[in-house]
Amino acid sequence: MNTLVKQTWAGLRVLLVMTVLLGVLYPLAVWAVARVPGLEGNAEGSIVTRNGQAAGSSLIGVDPVPADPAHDPWFHTRPSAATPDMPSGASNKGPYNEDLVKTIGERKDAIAQREGVSPDQVPPDAVTASGSGLDPAISVAYADLQAPRVARNTGLPLDRVKQLIRQNTSGAGIGVPGVAVLPLNLAVQAAAGGAH
Repeated sequence: MNTLVKQTWAGLRVLLVMTVLLGVLYPLAVWAVARVPGLEGNAEGSIVTRNGQAAGSSLIGVDPVPADPAHDPWFHTRPSAATPDMPSGASNKGPYNEDLVKTIGERKDAIAQREGVSPDQVPPDAVTASGSGLDPAISVAYADLQAPRVARNTGLPLDRVKQLIRQNTSGAGIGVPGVAVLPLNLAVQAAAGGAH
């Protein structure tokens, strides 16, 4: 009986110590580190604001939906395999999966039609989803492909749109420069007078 009481008290002491350490002190430490200057933006979701209002996150790519698809003024992100049941993630289909090959072909045809080019001019990142399905950046090639349509539908000169692409290009891509889509769309909107 004496051994059972000792083991019970030992277990309760471990439970109490772990509750204080992992349930109170560790969350407080994480919260405090997240308040260090330079880290607070990441801790709060890296929110991008425009005119004091949240416009999105610099870490999450959300494909804009034009009010009128015939006059689409937006740069688009990579496709996503996300569904309501799985808000993030890849399809996990291999390169020889018939459904994936068909989907990529359909995406390529749709983008080629939207941009007024032949399907062989559509870059790979325009038709393949990323591992997260939420990439905030696209390749420079995909941005350049969309530039004439964006210029035409916003009334901006093509040179100005390409300048905005360069201003929003960084090393954010995987091994290649990437163009941040949300800041680029906000810059295009501002340059066009906020009409879109």
